[in-house]
Amino acid sequence: MKLDIQTIAALAERLENCQLRQQDTTKITDDYPDMDWDDAYAIQDEIRRRKLARGNRVIGLKAGLTSHAKMKQMGVSTPVFGFMTDDYAVPDGGECKFSDLIHPKVEPEIAFVTKAELRGPGCHIGSVLAATDFVLPGIEVIDSRYRDFKFDLKSVVADNTSAARFVVGGQPMCVAGVDLRTVGIVMEKNGQPVAFGAGAAVLGHPAAAIAALANHLGARGECIPAGSLILSGGITEAVSVQAGDNVTLRVQSMGSTSIRFV
Repeated sequence: MKLDIQTIAALAERLENCQLRQQDTTKITDDYPDMDWDDAYAIQDEIRRRKLARGNRVIGLKAGLTSHAKMKQMGVSTPVFGFMTDDYAVPDGGECKFSDLIHPKVEPEIAFVTKAELRGPGCHIGSVLAATDFVLPGIEVIDSRYRDFKFDLKSVVADNTSAARFVVGGQPMCVAGVDLRTVGIVMEKNGQPVAFGAGAAVLGHPAAAIAALANHLGARGECIPAGSLILSGGITEAVSVQAGDNVTLRVQSMGSTSIRFV
């Protein structure tokens, strides 16, 4: 690590205050160009600690920048990982207050719910499928705290991978006998299709993102507990939204989920 404890705490406070006050900021590597990956995840961990201290609960995990489209859009080449607290959750078909966000975008995802612990290293797609209770449609609302969505990978990791809101719904589906690589999705905004894709867009198989997360956590002495909700990453490029927009995700054999911005 290159940053001291006081600097990590100050950067976590800066980034979380941006989220809480709907303010943007320049990417933190502008000020600390030598920060490393351990620093980035330490800042994210401090943001989590701050939220837990205020009474929030961690209710899910997420992989980010897992599709080739997202990697190209954001100019990066490596997935990142973050967490979701209870204040990020929106009920299926529910409302999201646009003024609570800075410059939100939505992305279609396949959400996994586990029935057994997943622990790395050595976790692979087969391990994930065996440990999965069911999968279902999910829409993640990302909202980078960085000005104009301009960031590098270490900055976005520190910012909890732009996590802001999420919704899951539809018809939960068992993974047995289903090829998640070929599952098709359509995302609509105000009734008009705006994104199309299939599960294979996420690292070749969405379960590969869950395995990568388990291996990442394993290197830190952590695991994915049984009963976890995990967003496997955007299947397509993120789509910008405004107040008044209604977004619906339809996933083959899993039904749909939706969210309204008010």
